[in-house]
Amino acid sequence: MPTTYLEQLRVPLRWWVQSTMFLATVWLAFIVSIPEWIAWTGTGVLVALTFGLLAWIGSSRIEVRDGVLHAGPAHIDVTLLGAVEPLDKEATRLVHGRDADVRAFLHTRPYISRAVKIAIADPADPTPYWLVSTRHPRKLAAALTALDNAR
Repeated sequence: MPTTYLEQLRVPLRWWVQSTMFLATVWLAFIVSIPEWIAWTGTGVLVALTFGLLAWIGSSRIEVRDGVLHAGPAHIDVTLLGAVEPLDKEATRLVHGRDADVRAFLHTRPYISRAVKIAIADPADPTPYWLVSTRHPRKLAAALTALDNAR
């Protein structure tokens, strides 16, 4: 069965730009205050750590493939899913905050303001729903609903 939905949750460009500007500022402070080789080495380590962290944060994938929803490292068969609800920015904020259930599975990212709330229909699973960040909540919801309807 082919992949019906695939999304890479990358950090926004402005995070890379802001990180670069911050690191340039740190390098400038280092270069005028400590020996040059220490400044370059320290800045190089900070660049590697910062850009590595941004790449790691942005390596999350949302995928619907072979009848399974993959959200980062987690996965669940679509036959165990209930209602799928695409959420706008405000609804995502509420369900991620005030209206949250502590038992829910969250695969959210702070740089994505919309999500899909996916009810879990498995009576043996104590998780009431999954909240999954996505830039395209309607497309993800449609892919899950279409796959569930096809079964």
